[in-house]
Amino acid sequence: MAQLTRSLTLLCSIVLTLNLSLASAFVAPRSSCQSPRIRKEYGSLSTTEKKAYISAVKCLQSKPSKFPAGMVPGSKSRYDDFAAVHINQTTSIHLDGIFLGWHREFVWLWETALIQECGYTGAQPYWDWPKWAHNLSSSPLFDGSDTSLGGDGYYDGSFDYYVVGVKPDGSLDTVPRGTGGGCVKSGPFKDVMINLGPFEFTLVFTGLPSNWTAYNPHCLLRDLNQFCSERTNQTYVDAALATTTIADFQDALSSATSRLGVHGNGHFALGQSLQDFFASPQDPAFFLHHGQIDRLWYQWQKKDFQARTYGNNALNGTSTIFDPPTAPEVTFDTTMNWGILGGTKSLGDVMSPTACGYCYQYQ
Repeated sequence: MAQLTRSLTLLCSIVLTLNLSLASAFVAPRSSCQSPRIRKEYGSLSTTEKKAYISAVKCLQSKPSKFPAGMVPGSKSRYDDFAAVHINQTTSIHLDGIFLGWHREFVWLWETALIQECGYTGAQPYWDWPKWAHNLSSSPLFDGSDTSLGGDGYYDGSFDYYVVGVKPDGSLDTVPRGTGGGCVKSGPFKDVMINLGPFEFTLVFTGLPSNWTAYNPHCLLRDLNQFCSERTNQTYVDAALATTTIADFQDALSSATSRLGVHGNGHFALGQSLQDFFASPQDPAFFLHHGQIDRLWYQWQKKDFQARTYGNNALNGTSTIFDPPTAPEVTFDTTMNWGILGGTKSLGDVMSPTACGYCYQYQ
C-alpha cells in the first residue's frame, strides 16, 4: 500500500508538471480514487462508530513514538508525534499560503495512522461548527458522555479573558473566557495527560526555545466558550464560502480583521489546549476541527473547481507565517514536509481530495 501511494504521488507530480507547462488553462490530474473514505459529521455517527473512533485515538496514545530515542523526549507516543511535527513547523504552516494544503495532508496522515496502525475501519469525522455553535456543552462532541471527545474543564477562576491581539491604539484585544478552564472533568479523555508545551503565541516572533522538545506532562484543558463558538455559526461559514478569491477565503478562515476568523474561533471555543498555536493537536478535537476546515476548502474549490484547484485562483501567499514581503510566493511546485509522519509533497500534490493518492469525500 505504501509503495502504491508513493507511485501514485510520483505519477501525479509528473502529470501536474506537464499540465503546468501548458500555456492553456491548467488541467486537473486524473483521479485514481475508486472507493473513497466517507468522512461524516461526528453527531451523525452511531454509538458504535463513535466508540470505535475514540478507541483508535486511544490506541495511538498507547503506541510508542517513532522519533529516534532522545530526539524529542516529550513525544512518548504516536499521538505525541503528530503534535511534535506540528510544533516544529508552526511558523511555516499557519497564516500563509501552505496552511490549507499542509493541514489537508496532516489530517490524511492522522486518518491513515488510525486505520493502518490501530485497525480503525471508519474515516476521519469532522466537527460541523454551525450545528452546535449555540450550545457546545450539549453537543455530542463535548457533552462529556462516554461517546464524546470529553466535556468542559473544571472551573478555573484565575482569569477573565483571553488575549487575541493588540488594537491599533496599543491596547489588548480580548475575548471573554468560557465556563471551565481547568482539566477536562468528564468523558473518555478525562484523565489524558499531554506531554509537550504549553507554548506562548509570542514564540512565533522569537522562535521556539531549544528545549521545546522537553517532556512536560500536564492535563488536557477545556474551557467551552460560547462567545467564540457563536462566531463559527452558519452566517460566518456562509460568508467564508461566498468569497470569490483564495485570498479572501483564507482571510475568512484566519483573520485578525474578523477577530480570529472561523478557524481561530473554533480553536478558542474549546480553551487553552486547543488554543495553543503550536501544540493544539494534543487536543483530540483538533483533527475534527481541521476536518471541517478541509471540508469547507473543498466546498469552496468546487464552486469553480478548475480555477480554484489548479488555476489562477488556487494559491495565495508564501510559506512563511504572516507572508512577509521578502518571502517568495508559493507555487504548485512548493515543497512541504511532515517529518517522520509522511515525508514530502508539493502543493500541487495536495490540491484535491480525489487525486494524487487521496481518496475521500465528505458526507
